Amino acid sequence: GLEVEVIKAVPVPIPPSFLRGLLQRAASMPEVGARLPDGAATVAVKLTGDDELMRLNRDYAGHESVTDVLSFAGQGLHIGDIAISWPACARQSNEYGHPEATELGLLAVHGMLHLLGWDHETTAERKEMSRLTIAALARSEIILAPGRL
Repeated sequence: GLEVEVIKAVPVPIPPSFLRGLLQRAASMPEVGARLPDGAATVAVKLTGDDELMRLNRDYAGHESVTDVLSFAGQGLHIGDIAISWPACARQSNEYGHPEATELGLLAVHGMLHLLGWDHETTAERKEMSRLTIAALARSEIILAPGRL
């Protein structure tokens, strides 16, 4: 299984149990589970603000811009850390017309897929990552707004 630690650095009206269950169900997909390390794998999710995401994006990726989610690879049984901007999540949920929890789930799954080696540089990679994201969210009965992916 997958142990999920959730750190709320800013107030978020969604309980940590939502993210734990969502990522654990996503990890139970055969394609995802096959990439998890043997043993009790862990991931940490930090819900924070735009300022921290901007600083992390600058310091670790060299980009001077705010972003919605960043992933930092771990080692051993710790697959890594995911940082999500709650303000960006709220803005995007409003923009796409779906609940904040839906957008949060999308960003968390997206981050976890990156940690496990998926990317979206090419059209084929984007299609596969979108397919996996939609399937992972469906395991938690989450359906994205049309046009979100």
